[in-house]
Amino acid sequence: MSPAQIELPDPAPAPPEPVLAPALALRRVAIDTWRENVAYLHRDCAVYRAEGFQALSKIEVHANGRHILATVNVVDDTTIVSCQELGLSEDAFAQLGVQDGHTAYVSQAEPAASMAALFRKIDGERLDRDDFHAIVHDIASHHYSKIELTAFVVACNRAELDREEVYFLTEAMVASGRKLDWHEPLVVDKHCIGGIPGNRTSMLVVPIVAAHGMLCPKTSSRAITSPAGTADTMAVLANVELPFAQLEQIVRDHRGCLAWGGTADLSPADDVLISVERPLSIDSPGQMVASILSKKIAAGSTHLVLDIPIGPTAKVRSMPEAQRLRRLFEYVAGRMHIALDVVITDGRQPIGSGIGPVLEARDVMRVLQNDPRAPIDLRQKALRLAGRLIECDPDVRGGDGFAIARDILDSGRALARMNAIIAAQGTRNFDHNRPELGPLTFELRAAGSGVVAGIDNFQIARVARLAGAPKVPGAGVDLFRKLGDVVAAGDVLYRVHAGYPADLEFARLASTRSSGFTIGRADEVPHVFVEF
Repeated sequence: MSPAQIELPDPAPAPPEPVLAPALALRRVAIDTWRENVAYLHRDCAVYRAEGFQALSKIEVHANGRHILATVNVVDDTTIVSCQELGLSEDAFAQLGVQDGHTAYVSQAEPAASMAALFRKIDGERLDRDDFHAIVHDIASHHYSKIELTAFVVACNRAELDREEVYFLTEAMVASGRKLDWHEPLVVDKHCIGGIPGNRTSMLVVPIVAAHGMLCPKTSSRAITSPAGTADTMAVLANVELPFAQLEQIVRDHRGCLAWGGTADLSPADDVLISVERPLSIDSPGQMVASILSKKIAAGSTHLVLDIPIGPTAKVRSMPEAQRLRRLFEYVAGRMHIALDVVITDGRQPIGSGIGPVLEARDVMRVLQNDPRAPIDLRQKALRLAGRLIECDPDVRGGDGFAIARDILDSGRALARMNAIIAAQGTRNFDHNRPELGPLTFELRAAGSGVVAGIDNFQIARVARLAGAPKVPGAGVDLFRKLGDVVAAGDVLYRVHAGYPADLEFARLASTRSSGFTIGRADEVPHVFVEF
């Protein structure tokens, strides 16, 4: 078979040759500035003084025939950078592809070409296709500082994008990076809008649909504010940081993969925007739609099943809100020529028992191995989502997908396919019967008797994060009770695992202030909204 075709965006026109200041020696400053290029100049550096740079101003850095834009930070400590050096953050240094000490030149940076469009959006104006393409090109090229990125994100959130603007933004984000073509008429994917801890259905859906013969190249993100992303959980079982050529071969050989998408250069502007959206807890509908669809379209997907959970502490709290979001997704997907099936699911509580990479990997493998200890809710939800994807197959009659998915899982074919994908990506030793959990623990017990009437997704995720997840893979929360369960005073609601005493204490304090559980009456359990 021919390899996946990669379409790259047209290169930007070369900028005019700058007037360069005297040479400086590059120094790698080991600071992770997360998707922002930062340059460090000593306050007494002759270049800094002569050029009239100020802290947070933007400069162009030229070295090795390449150039990047960076935001200046001023340093007074010569152990960080000397007066003859230019320091660069991790991301910035990697982009130049040079060694410490390489000669570099700096110059004043011209304002981003799209700055006028950004100011119009800040003023609440509607932008057109050219405006969004210009803004996204500058974002992907790191022409925006974190302050300017924040202004764009907040402006789009405050003056909500109309559906045409969301389409323009999605289109521009796809155009900013690679676009894969697998040369197949049916390339499927599944995505959840997020906000539900433990929701590792992708790790079950991929081997099920791949065993059915469908192509499912699943590239996933690592967690930013959640206790685990799909890539974090899969990393417990296999290598997820793969060069694209290897990833493409795995997909060809096994019809699927479960890998980190950071090396694929798919919709790179999205990764930059996420770096400011998540700390601000901004996830506006328009930006969510553009983010999700741009990644799937760039990855070559032709058919997508989208999971929108509804619940009191989910991202979407009501059916009318879910229906509005569904219509926006469907409009943009239709304009971008991707077949979309939106599924509204139960988001009242976490899915499965474990919250955190190792705990979630344990749950996934128990489901695949048909272990009696497997979480029923995780199994059933994965089967229903996989069934909807299988029904994209023109040879499958509508309504038969669930039964086909269940047969693939029960027969062991899904487990065999998952093991093959794990082996191809690079196996990690993992025993779901004896997972390597954080050795430090405490248990959160019910203060009174009654029925579990509420579980706060946000608070449970927060406790797991404070315990160390996902940076400490074995950290997290192991749930022992779910909605509707009858409990007596003193019953264990969940156990927290941590790798370090400080993390354990942070999690203990947070859960003492708010356990995340509400104990009440059976009639107080929130109504479930599902649409399978």
